Amino acid sequence: MFNKRWAIGALVILVAAVVLAACSPEVVTETVEVEVTRVVTEEVVVEGETVEVTVVETVVEEVVVEVTAEPVEEPAAPKDLIICMAQEPATLYTYGGSMLAQSAVQHAFEENNIETKSFGYQARGIESVPSLADGSAVINVVEVSAGDTVVDAAGEVVVLEDGMMVTNADGEDVEFSGSAMLEQMVVNFTMKPRVWSDGTPVSASDSVYSFNVAADPDTPSSKFTTDRTASYEADGDLGLVWTGLPGYLDSTYFTNIWQPLPEHYLGGFSAAELLEAEESSRLPLGDGPYKLDVWNAGDSIVLSPNEHYYAGPAPLNSVTYKFIPDTNQLIAQLLSGSCDIGTQDGMDVGQSPFLIEAESSGLLTPYFQTGTVYEHIDFGINSFGDYGDGIGRPDWFEDVRVRQAMTMCTDRQSMVDNILFGRSEVIHSYIPSVHPLYPEGLTEWPYDVDAANALLDEVGWTDGDGDGIREHSDGTPFAITLGTTTGNEMRQQLTQIFKENMLECGIDVELYYLPASEWFADGPDGPLFGRRFDLGEFAWLTGVEPSCGLYRSDQITGPSGEINPVTGTEYGGWGAASNTGWFNADFDEQCLRATGNLPGTVDYEEGHKEAQRIFSQEVPVIPLFLRLKVAAARTDVMNFGVDPTQNSELYNMYEIDLDR
Repeated sequence: MFNKRWAIGALVILVAAVVLAACSPEVVTETVEVEVTRVVTEEVVVEGETVEVTVVETVVEEVVVEVTAEPVEEPAAPKDLIICMAQEPATLYTYGGSMLAQSAVQHAFEENNIETKSFGYQARGIESVPSLADGSAVINVVEVSAGDTVVDAAGEVVVLEDGMMVTNADGEDVEFSGSAMLEQMVVNFTMKPRVWSDGTPVSASDSVYSFNVAADPDTPSSKFTTDRTASYEADGDLGLVWTGLPGYLDSTYFTNIWQPLPEHYLGGFSAAELLEAEESSRLPLGDGPYKLDVWNAGDSIVLSPNEHYYAGPAPLNSVTYKFIPDTNQLIAQLLSGSCDIGTQDGMDVGQSPFLIEAESSGLLTPYFQTGTVYEHIDFGINSFGDYGDGIGRPDWFEDVRVRQAMTMCTDRQSMVDNILFGRSEVIHSYIPSVHPLYPEGLTEWPYDVDAANALLDEVGWTDGDGDGIREHSDGTPFAITLGTTTGNEMRQQLTQIFKENMLECGIDVELYYLPASEWFADGPDGPLFGRRFDLGEFAWLTGVEPSCGLYRSDQITGPSGEINPVTGTEYGGWGAASNTGWFNADFDEQCLRATGNLPGTVDYEEGHKEAQRIFSQEVPVIPLFLRLKVAAARTDVMNFGVDPTQNSELYNMYEIDLDR
């Protein structure tokens, strides 16, 4: 009887037979000629008698033989990498913009001079990162006179006159009179023997040309370092020498090398023309692993290997950047195989559940990396004008114990777990715990509602009427506001968690949201940097260098030229960074100790560490968590990853490959 078990068994045998047949080498027959030796007996007549004799003869015969055909190897499939991004670059000109999407494409056709992975600096297109330790950077002592251009004691570029304050070679701030001895940095770089994609060698003069373009007033790039440069010169074909102005000690001196521009290709354009020229903005010449073939506006950019790349053949046959603004469509194309990589500009933490599920199904590899942007809630410690500090409201935040209590009352881990799916970390300073300058002895306030309430009781603000809200000594309820930007779901979630947390400590928080253009506007109009707020939530960018300068008293926002009554010194101006009004002389001293010295020195390292210890104890802001960089790739993409301090995840296009 026919049955299911027999049918399944037959099917298995049939499939096995097909597989074996498919795997067996092909056998064919052909006819060939071969020589055959035969022994025959013949009768012959010898002297009238018939006798038998044996004869050996060789003949040629046709025979049919079986021949196994040699297997034909299929040609390797081309490795065509497709990168899907949400944004299209506005330009590819080095000095034309700073979009993340622009950097993503530039990494394919421009060689990195220096990479900034994992809170450090690594040489790529240069032989080594210069340092004072190996003598490739030196500090000379030079004599300066009236009329010389120097950097004064305040860090400003000036033409020397008698009466100006300068920092002499002994580190003392002195009044200039006639002449002075100042320190001057000289830094040497050696480029690797790179080659433009048209076959022309890259020379040191190409980097000098780039410096001159960057310094040109018509080039919209920062002039901070070019203004503080005494000279930038070629030393042979590949050597470069940067000399700073007397009085200027740059803590990142080893990055003062300019991305080469092909002078033989662009030298005929003015700095203003380079902003729009096709040769610089749309299809520039590069020295990286790939070269630009075509830019299909609104759709894609296609590159092919640069056959002249100095470091060897590029691993891929082509690279295509596709522009897909819709996140759902981008992920759909990733799943279908139409994209190999989805970049961070097209994804955010909101896609985490889906990406995690796709990972468990073996479809994609998601990347969740804490970056250099951290969210925080700032206290309006010293407000401006008549907003607070006992004028418009009680001076809630001057007592450090209140700030400490509110920090302990904030369930920051809950924010990480519920908003970032547990993929980030609570932050306790303005740099993360993995930073090499994160200090021992830093205060990491726990989530402890009981300890927070006990500290608020100690201050003397208690709930006298039993309504669950504490009161100031004058009877004013501890009711404050917290502002942040509109249209940001993450911030709406975290501020709601914070509001609920504060009720556990008897503090009533009213939330409000403003457009970013209003929230971040310079003072006196903007509430945040006009210092007219109770609590303010936003994000700062940290990096390889700890950003203690954000909280120095000389950066407190306020009208330029006017004296801050809290510090006794001038405000930093309405464009300054410190919006809390917090002032701590010891913090200022340690931050200036760090920033006034060079990496690798004791003062640099200990200054940064001690500044953080003071900051964490004083909590002028509640550090919340690090934002996540989110990207994804197909499982056969090799050598791809996301780094905390390398802004673009495509920095290593020279080694990204496909396992195909």
